[in-house]
Amino acid sequence: MNNYNSIRLNGVKYSGKDLFMVSTETIHNDNAPEWLKDIHSFILEWINDSDEIKAQTSGSTGKPKSICLKKSHMIASAMKTIEFFNLKEHHSALLCLSANYIAGKMMVVRAFVGGFNLLLQEPVGNPLAYIDKKVDFAALVPLQVSNSIDDINSGLKIGNIIIGGGAVSVELSERIKNAKSICYETYGMTETVSHVAIRRLGEDCFSAMPNVSFTQDERNCLLIDANDVADFKFITNDIVELISNKVFKWLGRYDNIINTGGIKVVPEEIEKKLSSEIKHDFFISSIPDEKLGEKMVLVISSQVKYNVNLILSAFSVLNKYERPRKICLINNFPYSDNNKIQRTVLRKYLQSSHIIYDVDK
Repeated sequence: MNNYNSIRLNGVKYSGKDLFMVSTETIHNDNAPEWLKDIHSFILEWINDSDEIKAQTSGSTGKPKSICLKKSHMIASAMKTIEFFNLKEHHSALLCLSANYIAGKMMVVRAFVGGFNLLLQEPVGNPLAYIDKKVDFAALVPLQVSNSIDDINSGLKIGNIIIGGGAVSVELSERIKNAKSICYETYGMTETVSHVAIRRLGEDCFSAMPNVSFTQDERNCLLIDANDVADFKFITNDIVELISNKVFKWLGRYDNIINTGGIKVVPEEIEKKLSSEIKHDFFISSIPDEKLGEKMVLVISSQVKYNVNLILSAFSVLNKYERPRKICLINNFPYSDNNKIQRTVLRKYLQSSHIIYDVDK
């Protein structure tokens, strides 16, 4: 397959038969936690003779599906990240994401390719609480970042952080804008073998990783040309403002567009505007309407404390076409296994939601 069959885990280097044995023993150990078994199952898949890896898409925009990725593409992707962050063998990195998904898998691949020390940590909400020494590099999801604000702002535990698995909200960006740890938001997906673009928090635009370029289709959706990590030009449903063939500003998802009275609205743009005004989790969605086709609603969880008047005052930052017409409560937001909001499911939930305020009445 390749020459990358040695890895350092928690300070111990494994290769060849030793690596095969320790991974096999771990996955058959009844006392080993499932998250650790998942890591070693992937390691066994990585060092086998196949040229491909099976991976699971997140299911954030549709039904999760199994796909095959070439190991050569995963190596090329790993090299991009290693080059960007100048990772060397004396460095250390933290794996605190599930190895069942591409972000966790790629942390393992980077350790194989880069030779640095990979620290294994259960993928919990606040993984930095269990770290007693500084590491150079880590990948986190927004929820983990939110739960680790003090450690990230101090910079005492993490040097560089890449954040993926969901958009970084304006509120979260504000909370870590002066962090001593250097934070980047990534853009990518399972099919592109992790991220193909990156932006440092505080900047508006994503920049291409090496050997990646961008164009747009007639929908203003991003097209990705990255022939070292994919065998074809990748068509996305991400609406972007294309600055150049190497730089873009992400606006939202084409499949999330709400058509209300003939006006097409991108819910992610509205959420971004409101996130500096509304300090608890919320989403913009829609319900069917006889006259408008779709009527926009702001959805909040019944588990949070809310003030309707404060929410309504926040609408002042929106133009008349962007303002939700109803405020709805649901019990829980539907998230995928890797913590992405499932907007199609959310719209179904709204059919039985409780409307707490109707702007039109």
